[in-house]
Amino acid sequence: MATEEHRPLIHVEHLSRDYQLGQTVVHALRDVSLDVSPGELVAVMGASGSGKSTFMNLLGCLDRPTSGVYLLDGIDVAELDADALAYLRNRNIGFVFQGFNLLPRMSAFENVTLPMVYAGVPSDVMALRGAAALAAVGLANRGGHRPAEMSGGEQQRVAIARALVNGPALILADEPTGNLDSRTSKEIVALLQELNRHGITMVVVTHEPDIAAHFGRTIRFLDGRVVEDRRNPAPLDAARELAEGAKDEAVEAGA
Repeated sequence: MATEEHRPLIHVEHLSRDYQLGQTVVHALRDVSLDVSPGELVAVMGASGSGKSTFMNLLGCLDRPTSGVYLLDGIDVAELDADALAYLRNRNIGFVFQGFNLLPRMSAFENVTLPMVYAGVPSDVMALRGAAALAAVGLANRGGHRPAEMSGGEQQRVAIARALVNGPALILADEPTGNLDSRTSKEIVALLQELNRHGITMVVVTHEPDIAAHFGRTIRFLDGRVVEDRRNPAPLDAARELAEGAKDEAVEAGA
């Protein structure tokens, strides 16, 4: 049995999820077993219908498995009632979505602090944490702006700050660069890598191999099963790539 020091953050064993569609049973996830250790940065890949979204929904406690075991930081999720599950989800998991999912009438700061409102965090603590989360994603001076006043990259940074604000053990991101241009995508990947270096565990769905190349591990799904689980001993460094690109642009501009 793993000691607490070496315990995986995510442990899934023979995890399956079936859906009943009329007379048909759809096996969305089939007998998946794997661990994710604290501090890993994992890419989840697979075609539409491969099972990756079902897997992420189970990890995020947004759905329950048909069979199998899911332990999040040693907690058996199946044993929790609805209230305990909601509490675990709010405090232990941060979510980042492709479409940002920001409330348009709220400022960046208000969007970021929303999870703390649900958690009942005192307003003075909320103010400090919200400011710190915005600073962590490079938006210390943009807290008063609404989403419509921000670029796509800035909106995704707000979404990442919101995911960080309760100090979760795990961040789940679903195609976080899907709506962004290539340079902004690389900036977001650089931010994810920087946060990961500070110990935050991340599981990220992406369909782009060049994005996955920046992560230390890639898990690929097909027909509800894991068909590849590969370590990347030398992930690309997005911040370095951005710096080299800026240097090349400066040389070209001066030519």
